[in-house]
Amino acid sequence: MLLKKTNIEQKLQRLKIKQNSENSILDAVKSILKKDDNHDEKIIKTLNYGKSSHNNSFEFNLLETKNIYHIDQIKSVCIDYRLRFLNTKYFKGKLPYEAISKIKALEKSHKIELKGFKIIAPSKLFKLENADDPLLFAPVGNDYYYLVHKWGNDLNPFRRILMWPYKSFGNLIFTTLMVSLFATGLVPDGLFSDKMTSSQTGMIFFFMFKSIAAIVLYYGFAAGKNFNTAIWDSKYFNA
Repeated sequence: MLLKKTNIEQKLQRLKIKQNSENSILDAVKSILKKDDNHDEKIIKTLNYGKSSHNNSFEFNLLETKNIYHIDQIKSVCIDYRLRFLNTKYFKGKLPYEAISKIKALEKSHKIELKGFKIIAPSKLFKLENADDPLLFAPVGNDYYYLVHKWGNDLNPFRRILMWPYKSFGNLIFTTLMVSLFATGLVPDGLFSDKMTSSQTGMIFFFMFKSIAAIVLYYGFAAGKNFNTAIWDSKYFNA
């Protein structure tokens, strides 16, 4: 059997077609990646510098009901756990790529460009102006917000209890009274006389209350602290 002769011209043409095909695939992939990178940069820019907004044109049928929260529910949780609910431009923590991916997925499925992002997080995670588990939200409208992504660690289980005194002025006074009672109970019998009288106990309690209240007030004014009800949506460090 005679072997067919090699046609160099045909080989060159085939190689040319193959290389052009490979190059076109590579160019297409590069174009997709570049477009994707540009989309990422646009989302990051919106998160870091975007203006506030009260609504996005979501397709309601595509939203998960479990992720929709009213501002009153968000406010209540922020007050209970001493958290803040602020625009993402104040957030100094690192946004995970999963959050950006979820934003891209939402924008693609709803055919919109999301804006007005907000985050629930402790004060220390925000770049607050002077005067452990973030949740990223996008506004739906009518004071409703859609939970886009949650990351980080869960809050300390005792955080709600520890932050309860800062919830309001009444809570702070009640806590100060309870601590004063406890401190009074620690004073040993016979410190001032052989047998502690009710008037002496009252005087000790009054002294304890004044001392503890003075420390609390000094710390509060010196550190510029305020109650949970006042700071939950404030961008100011000393609000």
